[in-house]
Amino acid sequence: MPRTFTIPQFYRSPIISVIKTARMAQDPRKKDLTPSLLDFGPVHVWIARNFGFCFGVENAVEIAYRAISDHPDRRLFMLSEMIHNPQVNNDLRRRGMQFLRSSMGDQLIDFKTLTPDDIVVIPAFGTTVEITNELKSLGVDVRTYDTTCPFVKKVWRRSAKIGDDGYTVIIHGKRLHEESRASFSHASEHAPVLVIRDANDAHDLAEVILGEKDREYFFKRFAECYSEGFDPDRDLSRIGVVNQTTMLVTETQEVTDILRKATIERYGEEGHFVDTSDTLCYATHENQEAARAMLEEKLDLALVVGGYNSSNTSQIVSLYNSVIPTYFIRGAEEIEDRYRIHHYDYPNMRVRTTMNWFPSNEPVSVAITSGASCPDMLVDDVIRKVVAFFEDTISIEEALAPYESVPVPLDE
Repeated sequence: MPRTFTIPQFYRSPIISVIKTARMAQDPRKKDLTPSLLDFGPVHVWIARNFGFCFGVENAVEIAYRAISDHPDRRLFMLSEMIHNPQVNNDLRRRGMQFLRSSMGDQLIDFKTLTPDDIVVIPAFGTTVEITNELKSLGVDVRTYDTTCPFVKKVWRRSAKIGDDGYTVIIHGKRLHEESRASFSHASEHAPVLVIRDANDAHDLAEVILGEKDREYFFKRFAECYSEGFDPDRDLSRIGVVNQTTMLVTETQEVTDILRKATIERYGEEGHFVDTSDTLCYATHENQEAARAMLEEKLDLALVVGGYNSSNTSQIVSLYNSVIPTYFIRGAEEIEDRYRIHHYDYPNMRVRTTMNWFPSNEPVSVAITSGASCPDMLVDDVIRKVVAFFEDTISIEEALAPYESVPVPLDE
């Protein structure tokens, strides 16, 4: 049986839980990526097969709330945002959790104010070796409430193995993202490290590998993305690629293919490139594949729910943006009505308001999904908000009836 986590009840959802339970009963191996349909009459709501809290996030949520319940009389701190979801982080604040750093690494509370009696929770992204050592030097327990995702730790282990075998570690990720900063730090203990963002970076790096661009170009082009002492003449002859676990799987593969091709062309087939595709996060992959499958339906628009600084959510938005009108929202409160919506314009990185965003045709087909750090109850709220645009809809109970009737096998 898969492991289950103790998640606060207010993160659960009356609508989505019914759908997920029915789909899991019908397809426990998640082979069928067909989206689920809620037919309300004038509006059809399509729900992605896979979305919402993943294993790593549920593990982090369980540990953080356990820390609160275990220590009502002690000071409680999150090292930084536990996950990239404002509702979750704000609820932790309401329960007394203070945040030591921002998600971008700005210090909010001086570590020197901490004592060994304080509780510090390490976020799901993990943290750097340097921060870990600083907290330890202050007598802070960094192990009991460490919520680092197991798949992030897998990247760290793989990076260490690559480095110990004499390869440079190339991280496909966002250099300033918490997870990439942590992975960069851990990998640097074993190898020279370089972070690249996308296929454009990979093509430019390939030119350096092939000798078409010199070291001066490298240091300017990849400024602040390489580890101390990095020497492109020496350190790009043997490389392996790992990834920030929330990146697009297809993009990581493209980056890997570009660098593999350049390395083989320059140095030959043997011993200069190591395959690291096993660092890809299964949950990220499942959510992205489910998002793609939803595009096979005839859709009028998509609503993607999640924190604006959530990398895995933004990757799903990028899948949809070029295909259908897509609105990246933090929750139902950003939908004023069918005429005005506030949303995050990705990749231009700004919040904007769009007028007359909702189609006037009926039935309207709306795709809804969310990132791995988004509680399902927020998706419930969005569904209810959209359905409320119409007067002559069937009830939510009636729309859920096909899923309520699916027999659920008893636990063995």
